[in-house]
Order: sequence, then structure tokens, then C-alpha cells
Amino acid sequence: MDVSGGRGQPRPGNDESPDHTGPQPSATPEPGHPADEPAAGRSDGAPAHPRPPATGPGHPPASPRPAPRTPDSGPGEPPASAGGPGDERSTPRADGTGEGRPLAHSGAGQTPPQRPQEKQRGGLLMGRPFGVPVYVAPSWFLVAILITWVFGGQIDRVLPELGAASYLVSLFFAVAFYASVLVHELAHTLAALRFKLPVRRIQLQFFGGVSEIEKEAETPGREFVLAFVGPLLSLVLSGLFYLALLAVDPSSVPGVLLAGLMISNLIVAVFNLLPGLPLDGGRMLRAVVWAISGKPMTGTIAAAWVGRALAVAVLIGLPLLTQSGALGSDAVDNVGMDTVLDALLAAILAAIIWTGAGNSLRMARLREHLPELRARTLTRRAVPVETDTPLSEALRRANAAGARALVVVDPDGAPLSLVREAAIVGVPEHRRPWVPVGGLAQDLTDGMHVSAELAGEDLLDALRATPATEYLVVEDTGEIYGVLSAADVERAFVKAMARPS
Repeated sequence: MDVSGGRGQPRPGNDESPDHTGPQPSATPEPGHPADEPAAGRSDGAPAHPRPPATGPGHPPASPRPAPRTPDSGPGEPPASAGGPGDERSTPRADGTGEGRPLAHSGAGQTPPQRPQEKQRGGLLMGRPFGVPVYVAPSWFLVAILITWVFGGQIDRVLPELGAASYLVSLFFAVAFYASVLVHELAHTLAALRFKLPVRRIQLQFFGGVSEIEKEAETPGREFVLAFVGPLLSLVLSGLFYLALLAVDPSSVPGVLLAGLMISNLIVAVFNLLPGLPLDGGRMLRAVVWAISGKPMTGTIAAAWVGRALAVAVLIGLPLLTQSGALGSDAVDNVGMDTVLDALLAAILAAIIWTGAGNSLRMARLREHLPELRARTLTRRAVPVETDTPLSEALRRANAAGARALVVVDPDGAPLSLVREAAIVGVPEHRRPWVPVGGLAQDLTDGMHVSAELAGEDLLDALRATPATEYLVVEDTGEIYGVLSAADVERAFVKAMARPS
């Protein structure tokens, strides 16, 4: 399939979406509003370096040419980010408002939002095992300090002869414990890679770690395995630490460390096996319900609501169990600082579980609506113009054709670049007759050629691979079909998500 662009001119009207309206200019400029940033792109997506616009009077408007037939614009709903499955990108619209504005008279200029790669990627990069980046979030340093303080006090009571060195031992325990968490996450990652599911990154954070797997398992069996390997490896680690503990003195520094790592990995395994999303046990429950019902959405709903019930149980039950002494500590009759800390910990855990369950439901809805995003119906009508065409003349042609996009072509009609809406906005109306469109265009790369047949997750994957504000949509033959704006995808996505499942 040739998606690199050909010499064909835009095709005649797209009749698949009668309500698809193209961008139209407004007579009065309006301030733009950048789109909300969604979940995760990975390239910098910086616009190509524009050529300096001509400023002298020596650029009179070119003689008008009849506009070629182009695809009818589709429903002008702007793009969404891909976070759902994963893409975080926001792209400003030239008109700043959304729909129904002509290309010629866009609103005031605006700066495109910073792309995710230009932002913090998730903390401190520690390495790339199996090609997957591992980040340590800033919150990890807070929990390391907390573990060092709490566990250091316990070591000081067991081994008072260590003195201040007990806190160094405790710091080592904090690092070793999170190394165990990393092994847990690597188990998920390796299973995902084995099933050919892309993994964006592993992040170690305040309450453990997370493997960001970008796609869903294709079968409930794979989903079950993918979820189970993490707790299984934590149980294996706990057993290994127990066997090592048998070979040392339990009251020595190695004995205390091994006992702590054995217990902590056992807690991690048991906690993650609880049957509610977003925990591993919740994903296992989802896989079971999915296998029985044949519907992944049914499994998600069941596991998410069990997760919410689990959050309530943790909020109420954990402080009660701690205060009663059921978890191994002495029973407490009065309310003290330890009781308050237990209640705070329970509230944080409950909030994490409740929020994760809700996010799982939203992600399931996202995947359910993804097929509604089709490049063909979201594409804007475009008119081809040559590099030296004055902006005012290009906009006149676009308005006459009811188009919302400009494609710069060579004398043979082959596409060279796309005129950026944000750049048009920045040119005052009185200067447009002297500014050639070539100075406002972004050169086309291979990744900016999108097939008109793409839809759903395939479309979002293509946009994530080459983040940009506009893409050239082409037929399989290489003919120009139109221009796809990332903002239109975002809006269409938001509109689809607003509809009930």
C-alpha cells in the first residue's frame, strides 16, 4: 500500500459522512484555546522549520485556478488523543473554537501545547531491560525515606548495637524491596512481550510499580497469564528469601533483611491477588468472566465493581484489623498516632483502588468506541496550492471550495507539505497577500502520510508514531484524499466517549 503520497489530485466528495463540515474562516479573529492534553505520544512532533515569509510587495496574488474536486469533509469533530490507548497529545485548532469556521479568518495565534516527550517522561530513567524504559518517579524517594525511617526504628530495637547504622541497613532494605517490585513488573513485561503486546514503560512509584502495556490481550487466557505472572514471581521471591533465611542467624543483619524481604514480597503477592481492578487479581477475575460471557466489557465491569467494593473494605476493614491486633500487632483500645497513620494508609490505598477501578471502566469504554474513529470520515477537504501562492489567494480558493486545509504541491501535483493552521492564525489579514503559503507549511515526512482506510486503534497507532498537528490522508493508490487534523480526531473521540455504551 502506497501511503507516501502520489501525484494524484484530491478525490471527489466523501459521501460517508453527510454532516462532516470543514473548517471555515470567521471574519473576526478569536483567541485560540489549546485542546486538553490526552494520554501519551512519544515523539517530539515539532513542526518543520518554516521558510521566512516574503514581506515585500513583489508577491501579488496568483491568478485563481479552479479548485480540484476533493473529498467532502467529514463531521468536523477534532481528534482526540490516543490514551486511550495510550497517546497523549493535544493540538490547537487554528480557529480556536472547534467547528464550522472557515480557514481564511482564523482566530488569534496560539502556542501548541508541549508534547509528552518534551515533558517529564515519568521520573529518573534507570535503564532499558528488554528494550523497555524503567523510570523511578519522584514519589519513590518519599517512600524510600518513609521506609528508612520506619524500618530503621524496628532494626534499632532488634539490633541496638548498630546505632545510626540501622538506618543505612533500612535504606538498603528499601532499595532491595523496590528491586523486588521491579522483578514483579518485569514478569508482566516479559509476558506482554511474549504475546507481542507493546510495553511503553515501567514506572516505580509511591505504592509500588506499574507496567504500561499499550494493548489489550487478545484472549482471556492470555489476559489471565499476563496478570498472574507478577504475583507468582513475588511468591517465588518470598520463598527464596525464606530459604536463604534458614541459612543465617535471624537476629543478624542479613537475617533481619531477609525476613523483611520475605514478608514484604508475600504481602505484595497476596495484595495483588485480591480480585478487583486495578489489581492483578482483578485482571484475573476479568479474564474468567470474559471467558464465561465471551465479552471483555462484561469482565471489566464485574472486576471494576468488585474493585470498588474492595476499596470500601480496605477503607473500613484495615484500621479495624490493625486496632484489634488481628494483623500481628498488639490490640489498641485508645486512638493514638499509630491508629491515625493506619487510617491514613487505608484511605490512600482505598483511593488508589477506587480510582484504578474507575479508570479501568473508562479505558474499556474507550476501546469499545475506538472503531468509530475512521480516517476517511474525519478527513478535511483540502485544496492543492503551489509554494509561491499568496496566503490570501490560497484561502480564497479554500473558501470557494468549502475546504478546511491547504496542501502545498509541486508543479506536477505531488504533495510537498501541509500549511499549518496555527501558522495561518499568526499572519495578520492585511499581510496575507504578501506571504507565500510555502513559508507557513510543514514538510511532509513518511509518517505524516495516513491511509484513508485506517480506523480505530490502527489510526491512533499511526498518529502516535509521528506526532503532528496535521496529516496527509491518501488513498491506497497514492491519490490525495484530504488532510486529517489531530484536533478533529480528539473532538470525535471525546464525542464518542460521551455516548453511552
